[in-house]
Amino acid sequence: MVPKRLQAVLWSVGTDKLDLQRDKDYIIHQILAYGRWEDIKWLFSTYGMSQVKDVFVKHPAKDYYPAGFKFVSKILLRVGDALDFQKYDRFAPRVIG
Repeated sequence: MVPKRLQAVLWSVGTDKLDLQRDKDYIIHQILAYGRWEDIKWLFSTYGMSQVKDVFVKHPAKDYYPAGFKFVSKILLRVGDALDFQKYDRFAPRVIG
């Protein structure tokens, strides 16, 4: 169950309607991009470092500002410089197809 206190970060859907497995990509990216430290701690205790890192690397979401992306990728998840920021940049054009 997703805690009600995360509603401010998970604004697109009511927390009571979110499923931890079905909606994990959305939950993980929203919290990494917009969450507070206590939200991030909940994220890691719920999904674990491996699963959070896997979603971040394999399922990019265009939710990140440059500074937030650097913090998440280099400091929090330590995935280094291997990722293409354009796939995460909230202001980059979306590629369809």
